Amino acid sequence: MKAEKKTPHKRPSWDEYFMKIAEVVGTRATCDRGRSGCVAVRDKRILATGYVGAPAGLPSCDELDHELHTVTHHDGSQTQHCVRTTHAEQNAVAQAARIGVSLDGATLYVHMTPCYTCAKIMVNAGIRRVVAEKDYHTAQRSKDTFKDAGVQFELLSKEVETYADMVPEDVEDAR
Repeated sequence: MKAEKKTPHKRPSWDEYFMKIAEVVGTRATCDRGRSGCVAVRDKRILATGYVGAPAGLPSCDELDHELHTVTHHDGSQTQHCVRTTHAEQNAVAQAARIGVSLDGATLYVHMTPCYTCAKIMVNAGIRRVVAEKDYHTAQRSKDTFKDAGVQFELLSKEVETYADMVPEDVEDAR
């Protein structure tokens, strides 16, 4: 009897591995506009994680609804942002600080290109590399900030994150 040839197991790359973990971390998020997770890694070891959510002990979007604010950008375009929650990246940096872990030289794995505020926090925390699954419709300032600060940014997909209340031109403007 001839032995069946077994298909070899394909191990994920480190980037694929940590991105999947970030996806699972995001399932804890408490805002349905962006159930995003973040994993901070250095030397192939997880340092901290974070997910989108209201500050500890305060009501979340899932409980009360969104707290949407309109932001007017330098080009005159406007976007809606939920400000009830803290972003996954901010929570990962805060968790690292809380337990006394430096993120200097770390890589962050995130669901989408970080917002401008998160990008600035990452630079100040010493993050050296950011890997994002999807793009974000207002992310050019973040990308410019990373470039200017010497932070390596890798976008795994050209897909732009969208929300149910976005108008079609928001997505087109991002491309």
